[in-house]
Amino acid sequence: MNLEKLGPLVLALLVVLTACEKGGSSQDGDDSDDDNEAPPVPVEISKPARGDVYAIYKGTAPIEAYADAEVVTKVGGEVREILVEEGDEVQQGQVLARLDGDRLRLELNESDARLNKLQNDYQRNVELSEKGLISAGDFEKIKYEMQALQAKHNLASLELDYTQIRAPIAGVVSARYTKLGTSLAAGEPVFRITSLDPLVTYLFIPEREFSNVKVGQKVSLDIDALDAAPVVAKVTRVSPVVDPGTGTFKVTVELHDPERNIKPGMFARAGIVYDRHENALKVPRSAIVEYAGDSAIFVVDDGVAQRKVVTVGLSGDGMVEILSGLLDDEDIVTVGQVGLKPGAPVTVIGANQIRNTNEAAEAVADQGPAGNEDNGHAATD
Repeated sequence: MNLEKLGPLVLALLVVLTACEKGGSSQDGDDSDDDNEAPPVPVEISKPARGDVYAIYKGTAPIEAYADAEVVTKVGGEVREILVEEGDEVQQGQVLARLDGDRLRLELNESDARLNKLQNDYQRNVELSEKGLISAGDFEKIKYEMQALQAKHNLASLELDYTQIRAPIAGVVSARYTKLGTSLAAGEPVFRITSLDPLVTYLFIPEREFSNVKVGQKVSLDIDALDAAPVVAKVTRVSPVVDPGTGTFKVTVELHDPERNIKPGMFARAGIVYDRHENALKVPRSAIVEYAGDSAIFVVDDGVAQRKVVTVGLSGDGMVEILSGLLDDEDIVTVGQVGLKPGAPVTVIGANQIRNTNEAAEAVADQGPAGNEDNGHAATD
């Protein structure tokens, strides 16, 4: 076959194929443009809210007794009388039980008789010494003997008194370890006395919060075992040092419970409000998105999402204070903002009203500052 005659035919085929490719590409492009028209993104919106915003430190700790003492015998003897039982309230120095003191009582009587005899001898020697009828050495010897016997007499009297077992602190009898008729040796435990007023809890707070916690601040204690409102307590001591091993410092919180509903060992969730901004513009934390290292919020304007960079302030209980970048009447996206892009069309499927979540903090803050602290914003959630 003559190749020169085939040249025009091959060229014509190439032109046809090129035209087909262009047509196909044009058709594919039209389909791509149609695909790029994304459907509106469903979102939920709400208006920003105005209200008080609190900076709150939260921690957990068990409730403990401020004072707890184990009562032990100071002398041995048989338990002759038990005067209190578990649950009884006692005062400091109150007699809780009595031991057999017969032997000690006899020893005290013997010591008392010997002391009386020596005191009479001493008085006679005083008269002789004044008349110069006895040497100074003999007189001093009798004097020292009398002082030594007086000390032994006092010791015998003290040991007899120890047969009456007394409460070292005021509180409630939380345990009784002995029974009537039991023979006890010195140093054996007999009772446990627990002081229920005040009660305390110890919080170990990270060192970054050191400047925020002050003596006198109110503390809210939400006790899981009680179906009741949070209990208002107070910071009474703040450790001046930070534990290098844990990076925390110790805070002592005291509370009073006249009704005795709170028991040592109960678990409490504590909140310390260390700052409060009144009538602040706030949004849910979920509405905040990170953009290029800044905080941003999506707002809906005429069915289109717009991203606005904002400046945030205090945060707590799921709410974040907005210092700038947002107006009160704007519709903010609270659900559906993940993956949302500026200029994207949106469909509003729900509008929520932001509710206050700081009722407990407000209840404590409204009581004002505690103690002599000049800190009107120190309150507890």
